[in-house]
Amino acid sequence: MALPFFYIDKYDASAKEIMLEEESSRHIVQVLRMSVGDLLNLTDGRGNLLTASIAEAHKKHCRVKVEERVRVKERSRKVAIGISLLKNASRFEWFLEKATEIGVAEVIPLICARTEKERFRQERMQAILVSAMLQSQQCWLPVLHEPVAYALLFRQEDLQVYSQKWIAHCEEDNKEQLGGLISSEHSQIILIGPEGDFTSDEIQSAIGHQFMPVALGENRLRSETAGMVAATLLIMQNNKRERES
Repeated sequence: MALPFFYIDKYDASAKEIMLEEESSRHIVQVLRMSVGDLLNLTDGRGNLLTASIAEAHKKHCRVKVEERVRVKERSRKVAIGISLLKNASRFEWFLEKATEIGVAEVIPLICARTEKERFRQERMQAILVSAMLQSQQCWLPVLHEPVAYALLFRQEDLQVYSQKWIAHCEEDNKEQLGGLISSEHSQIILIGPEGDFTSDEIQSAIGHQFMPVALGENRLRSETAGMVAATLLIMQNNKRERES
């Protein structure tokens, strides 16, 4: 049976003991009823996986002793999703949760011309990512950016990391299907628009910055569904490549 898995915001590799935050301490002591000597796993979301034993079982400040540290390698091919904020916040939160579970490395919330709701609760969204990372037993937390105005997206130097760049939209043209274009040799980013889709100007702006327009199938999808379809296609292809190499 897998050990209970918890998140630590900061990790000092020289530390022999770690004092856990109150929320984790309470869950360990009061909910799981763990006691001194019991083992658990910790991660900082930056690739460190720790096995620790409980040294002091206190419900507000549980203290653990680091028994083993393993460095988990980061994926060599990263997948990033730039997706518009959505009118229904719960749908955006659902996307964040599922994207984290399948291994998306970076999420860039977009404010597009047709984005209807711009409110963004960073702390809540970050907590959703942490919970999904722990649930899926991963040690790398996706990078969640602050929302960015669409026009400013293309000025970000981070985009240079991604060799394959796409924009998914609903306008009728000669778009190719994303599934046939994926080269798992490279890191990839795809842009997903709001409920009303990208405007023609936004599409052309992306094309002018070397983003290729693509389709995600024959059906018209909700934004959060489109994000998950794209992420799944990319992650599955990259995982296949990792297994073959």
